Amino acid sequence: MSKHAEGATEGAQRKISSAYDDPGTAEEISRRTFMANATLVIGGVIGLGLAIPIVGSLIPAGSTAKGRWAPLTQGEFNDLQTATAKPVKLEFTLKSKDSYLPEQASGEYVWGIKVKSADAFMKDRLTAEGTPEFTKPTLPYADGEYDIVNMNFVILSSICPHLGCRPQWNTDVNRFQCPCHGSQFDLDGNHLAGPAPRGMDPLPLREQSGVAEVMWIRYQTSIPDRVIVSYS
Repeated sequence: MSKHAEGATEGAQRKISSAYDDPGTAEEISRRTFMANATLVIGGVIGLGLAIPIVGSLIPAGSTAKGRWAPLTQGEFNDLQTATAKPVKLEFTLKSKDSYLPEQASGEYVWGIKVKSADAFMKDRLTAEGTPEFTKPTLPYADGEYDIVNMNFVILSSICPHLGCRPQWNTDVNRFQCPCHGSQFDLDGNHLAGPAPRGMDPLPLREQSGVAEVMWIRYQTSIPDRVIVSYS
């Protein structure tokens, strides 16, 4: 290679090297540092602004949320009134809405049983250890407290308090049986066998303008106490 070519190559290399290595003046360095820090701060603010509603939408509505009453059909209520030795499956439409989606409707169901009296039900509903499962005939919810027995009826959640499966009534053995892990409950919802930590959960029932209504409540599973997770 000629000396002229070698000189040109070395000059080009020196030129490229100096373009990347030169840190610039103190003012330029300060400006670049400020822009980098500003970009990080703005990105963090935007990320936080997006994270808050996203995380909030994932957190279940607690006991401060408001439940919705769902009406039963007249036919279902008639079946409940004539029920004797087996529960009645009561189906209804559950409507829910959050801050970011339009109102949604989904089908749900509960189990209804007819009892002789509230006192008899409260006395008979015992845990396997022989201690009363309820210390008083009401349970707390968003609107205050609701009666476990109302109009001589008890509404039982269809969700197993173990891990959230759906126990079904087995007429052959007169028990609710969970198909997932084998928990069993009697007609009143008392826990008889299996890993469930408590009996089936009673739900609110009321009569409003001649129409029977139920409120859907989802309780936390896998614990002995009743802790409301959501109303949807």
